[in-house]
Amino acid sequence: MNSSWSRRKFLERSLSAGGALMAAGLGQGAFAQTASDPRFLIVLSGTGGASIVDSFLAVRESESVTPKEVNAYPDSLVQSIGNLPFRAIDFSSERIGAIPASFTANQSNFVKKHGQDMMVVTHTGTSVNHRVAEQRSVNGNAAWKGRTLQEAVALQYGQGHPIPNVHLVNGTGFTERGTDDHLPSYAYGEHVSVPNLWPLSLDGHKGVDGAPSRELFEKARAFRNQQFDPRSDFYAVFKKSDRVRRWLELRGDPLCGVEAQDLITKLMVFPDSEKMPLAAHGLRGSELGEKVRSAFPRYEIDPLESQAALAFLLLRYGVAVTVTLGAEGGAVFKPGVTLKESGLGKGGMINTPIAFDFSHQAHRETQALMWDRTLSVADRLITLLKGEEFRSGQSYWDRSMIYIATEFGRTRRRPEGAMSFGSGHDLNNGSLIISPMANGGKVLGRVDPNTILTYGFDPQTGRPEPGRHMTEAEIYSGIAQAMGVDLSGSGLPDMRAMRSSA
Repeated sequence: MNSSWSRRKFLERSLSAGGALMAAGLGQGAFAQTASDPRFLIVLSGTGGASIVDSFLAVRESESVTPKEVNAYPDSLVQSIGNLPFRAIDFSSERIGAIPASFTANQSNFVKKHGQDMMVVTHTGTSVNHRVAEQRSVNGNAAWKGRTLQEAVALQYGQGHPIPNVHLVNGTGFTERGTDDHLPSYAYGEHVSVPNLWPLSLDGHKGVDGAPSRELFEKARAFRNQQFDPRSDFYAVFKKSDRVRRWLELRGDPLCGVEAQDLITKLMVFPDSEKMPLAAHGLRGSELGEKVRSAFPRYEIDPLESQAALAFLLLRYGVAVTVTLGAEGGAVFKPGVTLKESGLGKGGMINTPIAFDFSHQAHRETQALMWDRTLSVADRLITLLKGEEFRSGQSYWDRSMIYIATEFGRTRRRPEGAMSFGSGHDLNNGSLIISPMANGGKVLGRVDPNTILTYGFDPQTGRPEPGRHMTEAEIYSGIAQAMGVDLSGSGLPDMRAMRSSA
């Protein structure tokens, strides 16, 4: 990108990537009063199978009767943190399978910092197909009319927010629309393909070189909406179409509301620079831009940091009540890294190919690196949210939840005593939930040290119950209840053990 680029070129790139304003999930009619007591859900995906027994439920070799045959870790690698029930793996390697990239990963620091807000829940899924399992991790296997957790939260708290439900990671089942077609349109997710450039699509006039006055621009819009389009042959044929009605909704009050809130500025992570000449087009960066860039300095080149930067701004400025982000499938390398005889160098690889699913080739190395990456982003989001006051001394974090959603676990067997090995998909797993609204500082369920398989817990007391396996619907219900979602008439079970008041 150079200084010769126009705002129009910026928009062309952004819109071609799917960030169109008119798809921004704004079908609410005139903007209503923002929900006075919103809560915020962050779905951070562990694409490819983030394994709970390679993190907070890790088993030491000394605890298993067959330690060399199952995925038990050398005692020295498994950390216990104070009086907390969580384990942590601190792991270093010179390679990631066949990839000559050394790294050091640390989970214990996250547990030390956020353990009181952490809740681990065990569960067993129903599919090892990536897409299907991703969908079920957020819809509870169609637990409540097919609504996703994001849609349920947007329905509960999103009224009046410009774009309540925003999906920042693409190409996964975590962001697919649910099957409840009777929700208000604002509850459905808006997909953002290029987070860095997407804000440029949130105003049809500002920053456009040579544009007429705003007054004339709005008159042209009104003529199009009230005179030109209604008289067209297309409108005459398709005016009763749900899609046309939806399109016309988006071009009305919602569009004006988005522009009036100046989201093109508030959500702009980039500062003015030769690379991104905002001032030359009458634009500027967000007032919180410097804070966000400091937290996510790789926002320009790392897709996950780019997503996280925009996710924070969306929540902080009251644009959304739920955001979905996560590592993508492509490999990401440290800026400037080159392949030498010694390999990529320490920290040269940031994101493994196919994310957690690279465990097929290098299980422990991939789990360690990708958990470290995921927790690092979660830590920085939590820190930013803690630093912003919501109201009356409450921070944004006091009202937020991070749910690390993933498809499934990984197989538990390994070649005799091997430290580096591949793994397959396994229905058995667990999830990490981080929130002041959850039953923090708790592990709900346990792991059998001889099989390394997890088992469930009593939904009311949280007591472990060997032989019980928590369903996708139960975990869905517990997350929704902790978020304060009204589940009246849903038929979902009471998961008291997962709430902070338990």
